[in-house]
Amino acid sequence: MYICIVSKKYELPEIVNRKAKFNYEFLETYKAGMVLTGTEIKSVKEGKVNLGDSFCYFRQGELWLKNLHISEYKNGSYANHEPLRLRKLLLTKKEMGKLEGKIKEKGLTIIPYKIFFSERGLAKIEIVLAKGKKSFDKRESIKERDTAKEIQRVKKAVRY
Repeated sequence: MYICIVSKKYELPEIVNRKAKFNYEFLETYKAGMVLTGTEIKSVKEGKVNLGDSFCYFRQGELWLKNLHISEYKNGSYANHEPLRLRKLLLTKKEMGKLEGKIKEKGLTIIPYKIFFSERGLAKIEIVLAKGKKSFDKRESIKERDTAKEIQRVKKAVRY
């Protein structure tokens, strides 16, 4: 007779930069790995990350992530990390070359959109090649969102 012990996996967070869709028009998305220290990954698993002001840039042929705020791990000791340090992103050479070529176009930028965990438990980041929206584009997206909400409200009222 065998006894099967099932370990309880707790839900890993998915951190999303919601303001990015409002401020930028997404052109292409890429999934990249991040180089993190031990205390950083523990803070990410707790969901203590702020993507608000972060952006990506190329330095010496490598892609770096700047201004990503990962809070210090509360149980960390002298080996705790610096919250706003530069973090290296891991992409294939082909993706790096494509991104570096497109970033030279005027008005395009690379922004981090979402941090999630892969099936193997590795922290990944979804970065987006984006173009900034003008204020009239932002008003248009507000209108579209409001009309979609109104349609959903009316459909819900008709069902009952």
